[in-house]
Amino acid sequence: MAATQTLQAGVAASAPILDIKGVCKRFGGVVVADKIDLEIRGGEILGLIGPNGAGKTSLFNLISGVVAADAGSIVLGGQSLLGLPLYRRARVGVARTWQHMRLFGSLTVLENMLVAPSHYPGESLLRLILSPAAVRRAEAELRERAHLILKRMKLDALADANVNDITFGQQKLVGLARALMSNGPVLLLDEPMAGVEGVAYETMRDIVREEAASGRAVCVVEHNVSFIRDLCNSAVFMAQGRILERGDVATLLESKVLAELYFGQ
Repeated sequence: MAATQTLQAGVAASAPILDIKGVCKRFGGVVVADKIDLEIRGGEILGLIGPNGAGKTSLFNLISGVVAADAGSIVLGGQSLLGLPLYRRARVGVARTWQHMRLFGSLTVLENMLVAPSHYPGESLLRLILSPAAVRRAEAELRERAHLILKRMKLDALADANVNDITFGQQKLVGLARALMSNGPVLLLDEPMAGVEGVAYETMRDIVREEAASGRAVCVVEHNVSFIRDLCNSAVFMAQGRILERGDVATLLESKVLAELYFGQ
């Protein structure tokens, strides 16, 4: 308990890595983000909870650049992300997983990892021509990094397996592993535990904890309340594109008002 309290105190005292202020987004008559204010700090695992349609994934899309905000600011480590496309935001440090995993079914597990980095050594024709040895070294380093991450995921024996031939839980781990190919300070996880159980569940939980302990700011959208309770330092409750409350997970889950909104009872 003392160690947990010390960790939470340290998180609270640190400056936010990701600072969101007044973010708004509307699609026609539907408001998916209504003046969102949110700070996420290094070492923190923040849960986003709320009913379907609350705006949780939409907030991830606004942070990562899938869609552009109509108003407000999104600042990562002092740098504004507004106006940057998705690939540029990935390069400055926003890594994420997807609710639908977006794996390449024709590729192996390792190949799925190698297409993930926001910078790829061989993508520059000029560099290929002028510095082929440097490109080969960089590609070898990427492969080594991918193998190390797969080993952490307990998937190293499946590196050469087609991604369609592994279990669903293992595919979810590959989705997380691809996000970890980036060393960025922010990690957004969109329903990582949906359909995951057993060893894959435990591995996912442990890896997320390790990433936060390394200093990353982690934000998790998840309907698995047990996972949120087990993992997160704090949580935010969203509904209708708004943040209704932020606090420790137990307090939010015990709120009768929020429970009625979440569970409809």
